[in-house]
Amino acid sequence: MVCRSASVGMAMSVDRKEHWDTVYGKTPETSLSWHQDDPTVSLDLIRMAGIPRGASVIDIGGGMSRFTDAVLAMGLRDVTILDLSQVALDAARDRLGPAGGSLTWLCKDITTWSPTRQYDLWHDRAVFHFLTDPADRAAYIESLTRAVRIDGHAIIATFAPDGPDRCSGLPVVRYSPENIAVLLADSFAPVAHRRHLHQTPKGAEQAFQFSLIRRVG
Repeated sequence: MVCRSASVGMAMSVDRKEHWDTVYGKTPETSLSWHQDDPTVSLDLIRMAGIPRGASVIDIGGGMSRFTDAVLAMGLRDVTILDLSQVALDAARDRLGPAGGSLTWLCKDITTWSPTRQYDLWHDRAVFHFLTDPADRAAYIESLTRAVRIDGHAIIATFAPDGPDRCSGLPVVRYSPENIAVLLADSFAPVAHRRHLHQTPKGAEQAFQFSLIRRVG
């Protein structure tokens, strides 16, 4: 367990929240660099993992992501969206309308959040790579391990080693699938990985790695 001063952790959380509320408040959803209409790679990995319709899913940093729309279309209903930005969550809820009525919305900082239940699938596209502080990464991994049931799965997507070193004005940590496997080896086993070249709304290419891992202990 990582021990940190509560006041320091709270200050960092507030700073992050302000940053992301500003980003989402000023930029239309379809202009965000990470926007994608169809989360094809994530959906392919979900099918590979054999996630059934009755499974529970949590999307970390889900915000305005269309991943929520996609898993609802697959028939999944026990879906939780966690994001630091209330602005993003409110926009997603408005977009989904009645379809989002069964969802659970959590406005939380992943580095201070304590899971109160377990999930069959943890999905994170582009949150983990923003955690440049080792203490924040340790807190994330602790929550990941607590939140995913034994034999459950996680999909963690980050910028690849040849991907950008900054995003939305913030530094990131780039990972290979091998890096992810080593970091999480105590509790997760690698299942599959994919390389993906994401095209931003402005036409730039960003290299991502997607890792599918299984909770083993």
